[in-house]
Amino acid sequence: MNILVTGGAGFIGSHLCTELLKLKYNVTIIDDLSTGSLDNLTAIIDNEQLTLIKGSILDKAIFEKVSTHVDTIFHLAAAVGVKYILDNPLQSIHTNVMGTENVLEFAHKTNIKVILASTSEVYGKNDKASLSENDGRVLGSTHITRWSYSCSKALDEFMAFAYHRKFGLPIIITRLFNTCGPRQSERYGMVIPRFIKQAIQSQPITVHGVGEQIRSFTYVSDTVRALIALMHEDKCIGEVFNIGGKEPVTIKKLAELVKKKVGSSSRVIFIPYEEAYGAGFEDMQRRVPNIAKIKSFIDFEPLVGLDEILDTTIAYINQEMDIVEKKNEIHSC
Repeated sequence: MNILVTGGAGFIGSHLCTELLKLKYNVTIIDDLSTGSLDNLTAIIDNEQLTLIKGSILDKAIFEKVSTHVDTIFHLAAAVGVKYILDNPLQSIHTNVMGTENVLEFAHKTNIKVILASTSEVYGKNDKASLSENDGRVLGSTHITRWSYSCSKALDEFMAFAYHRKFGLPIIITRLFNTCGPRQSERYGMVIPRFIKQAIQSQPITVHGVGEQIRSFTYVSDTVRALIALMHEDKCIGEVFNIGGKEPVTIKKLAELVKKKVGSSSRVIFIPYEEAYGAGFEDMQRRVPNIAKIKSFIDFEPLVGLDEILDTTIAYINQEMDIVEKKNEIHSC
């Protein structure tokens, strides 16, 4: 079986490719390395069943470089992270909308199954206790750049459904809720690696707002397991699924947990949204998934809880920071 993964050098994509290779699939990656990294592929880059194509999904010609017939596409390439979206609004919209259109058009030519990675951000400011796939979207003004990400990913979903209804293209849409774990970067505003690095370095742990906003986190191995299981189940075609954890936590409590687990002397401080992201920034108060639907289709349950997520990620970041420190010591000699 031949599988194409767009964004395969990214955080989730690299974990997905690693697992697919373990299952003996042939894997082709398309990634422009704008937010992904070759470092994420170190353990698999020499695998004979892996092909890496460096390039952007915005370039239609890049798909001509896929030399083998493709059975399934995992479309993960996207602009990600609140900070990246705010810093690169136009590029983010182009990548998410035009890139997805290129992927769907390529898939349509030979009727390839597409698993589209969408986001919990599509629900916007809907603060329902647990969000189900048919719940409505609540969004802020178009003056507020943050909501452009939600809209661009929602448009991706609309396009996927349109290709499915008009052409019968086999598509499955997944809405990911705060996937985290080893190899996730803090560069684009990802909260867990940011808190951990601040705590390890005894820097202030910076919580945006008052810290009462509630999130649910998903370990990357659970996300990958769900994605692969969905691929194998044809009754999931034409459907959308939440993929998320079951332990809601306030961001303030998350910061305190990280501080305790690291054994850090860091202070937890609160930064107004306006200071962190600029005037007019809006956030959602609560974002927790209802995962009853995916459980009914593939019997999915997250296996890794928040404590283990933090313990594993802290250990990984400590190891990575030790490696960087040793390299710096060698260079300074």
